[in-house]
Amino acid sequence: MSQDDARKELIERGRSFELNTPYVPPPGDPMEHYASGYAKIMCSSVFITGLDAAFAAENVGYFTAPYEIRAKLGVPKIDREKRTVEVRMPNGIVRIAKQVGSQGCVTVPIGKTDVFFKPSIVNSTLPDAKTQQWPMGDLPPPSVFPPEIKRTMIQQAVQAAFDPRGMTAAFVVTYKGRIIAERYGKDITSTTPLESWSMGKSLSATLMGVLIKQGAYDLWQPAPIPEWQSPGDPRAKIRIADILHMSSGLRIRAPLDPDFDKSGPYPDHYYLYTGSIDSFKYAATRPLQWPPNTVGRYRNTDPVLANYLIRLAVEKRHEDYHSFPQHALFDKIGIRTMVLDTDPYGNFLTQGYEQGSARDWARLGNLYLQDGVWNGERILPEGYVTFVSTIAPAWAADKRPIYGGFFWINGEGTFPAPRDSFYMDGAGGQYVLIIPPYQLAIVRLGHYKGADAGNKALRKAIKIILEAVPRVGN
Repeated sequence: MSQDDARKELIERGRSFELNTPYVPPPGDPMEHYASGYAKIMCSSVFITGLDAAFAAENVGYFTAPYEIRAKLGVPKIDREKRTVEVRMPNGIVRIAKQVGSQGCVTVPIGKTDVFFKPSIVNSTLPDAKTQQWPMGDLPPPSVFPPEIKRTMIQQAVQAAFDPRGMTAAFVVTYKGRIIAERYGKDITSTTPLESWSMGKSLSATLMGVLIKQGAYDLWQPAPIPEWQSPGDPRAKIRIADILHMSSGLRIRAPLDPDFDKSGPYPDHYYLYTGSIDSFKYAATRPLQWPPNTVGRYRNTDPVLANYLIRLAVEKRHEDYHSFPQHALFDKIGIRTMVLDTDPYGNFLTQGYEQGSARDWARLGNLYLQDGVWNGERILPEGYVTFVSTIAPAWAADKRPIYGGFFWINGEGTFPAPRDSFYMDGAGGQYVLIIPPYQLAIVRLGHYKGADAGNKALRKAIKIILEAVPRVGN
């Protein structure tokens, strides 16, 4: 079947289940949303990643601020003392993004100069990474390089991953938890937090898994979103599993919809980043387009609502929401660089607004290779890794074996790896590929402009790696 025929079939199947509910597009001028995204991207690039401003403007983060739009917005004004970035629109209106505490960079609403929550500094309880061996720290292991690996081929794979056209910023490969390959681009180090985009959805799944393990939720319970609790509200039937499966059925517009029209209204999928709104409330007030667990669509409403549930559970226990990821997850597995951005109301936007180092993403990948267990402690509930790495029922019904629980599945051979591999995927060529039969975690982070060439280079590197490493499982 051709891609066009497959797209038409998806559209028709969606129409067969569609409910008669209205669609209301996001308010505001698209240009103000683009300016919001541009200000935020520049703020994170300069103040969190530490990139040169001109380099960032040319090469980083086209997702919420398309490259062709940037020329219309002019040169961002960067105030290093105030830690702000201002982007002026053609009509003279200015969008402001500012770094706030440990909550990353936030774009404030038009006419405002600050956020609507009290920023805080979140400190790790971990000792200096230079004093601990990998993976809890950054000291190399004392053991010799695994003799069963063809080291020369691993070096060839690293070289392949760094095709100059691909603008690869970081590349880390672990085998049985040990780093066997590592390289960084110009001005990037093993501790540099890099744009990671929708890999953050997999992080949201992990935080939800932590809460399920702690007894705060059950995977199969109806999601207790406050806005859905009125008698007769059909959204009350949406389960937490349906949200993680990207099959809640909520009505928005998203670029990966098979019937998406670029000439239509500004997509809600982007607005949940750029709207400078309470993103949780916006997502929670969208109507159903389809019954839950019927149609699978890649839409930001679902990870935003997972983050909403995380906040509800943490604050119900009277714990600090902004420090929860660090203390409940990151400190347990050696993560020190992760920066999770919020909206102006302090809600985490880890559907794609976060930065992390390649080593920290590798740590997260290894948590999944180890079935959610770290240093003998079960962090994720039994069966959770299987859940996120198994094709979601609604996506299977669509004949698309590519999505699990906020993780992508290699079911159509996107990568030259076993079909049961699964991965975190972020726009612009950000990946953590988890290959259980080889006990491999492969991390590739890159600058957005080189995404196409970088993706081709990564596939070439993966093929070489799998020839260099022995298969260790079924």
